Amino acid sequence: MSSPIIAVRDVVRSYGRGANRFDALKGVSLEILEGESVAIIGKSGSGKSTLMHLLALMDEPTSGEIDLGGTDTRTLGGRRLNRTRNKTFGFVFQQFFLTPNISVLENVILPLKIAGVPSRERKRLGMAALKQLELDDKAKNKAVNLSGGQKQRTVIARALVNDPRIIFADEPTGNLDTATGAVVEDILFGLNREHGITLIVVTHDEDLAARCDRRIHIRDGHIVEDERTEVAA
Repeated sequence: MSSPIIAVRDVVRSYGRGANRFDALKGVSLEILEGESVAIIGKSGSGKSTLMHLLALMDEPTSGEIDLGGTDTRTLGGRRLNRTRNKTFGFVFQQFFLTPNISVLENVILPLKIAGVPSRERKRLGMAALKQLELDDKAKNKAVNLSGGQKQRTVIARALVNDPRIIFADEPTGNLDTATGAVVEDILFGLNREHGITLIVVTHDEDLAARCDRRIHIRDGHIVEDERTEVAA
């Protein structure tokens, strides 16, 4: 681990105006180091999902600053913002967000298609990602025919296909049984530790959070605790 890959300074995110204004985040500051695994923990309505959306550049703060790899993200816009997001981040959500009636491979290579990668290279990279997740034999299957665990592994393959520096995982095991969820967790933490990918997990699952290097607790839009684990499980 080295320098911060993400630095957040005095970030506020508000919705509405006047008497209807709601502050989802109230002056949050934090740094996330490259290669860390970080859990963002909080109850529903605490602000944890809002924070993830800001970190992933899916939303903009009302005020404050977010730096990504030393770049002030306020300077990013339009195509540059989309390119940065597509190249830097991979996403694993509780809802799989797979297109059901196209093949597993076509689902995985979607970020490459958006990035304008040529067709042959897309297929090569997509198959490599599926092989890494032991799903290359399912490449031609329609996503609708996969089990829950296979769907989530497909989502991880899609998250990996662009060789991201950061993976955001939002309740990644929420729709899985305990045994399948444990396999998915092992895959994510393996990618973090063996490939140095920064892993940011949003969860209310204390057991999942305990596996991370660090746990950031959010309550009512504030960080109320930021604790590190000397040796993650």
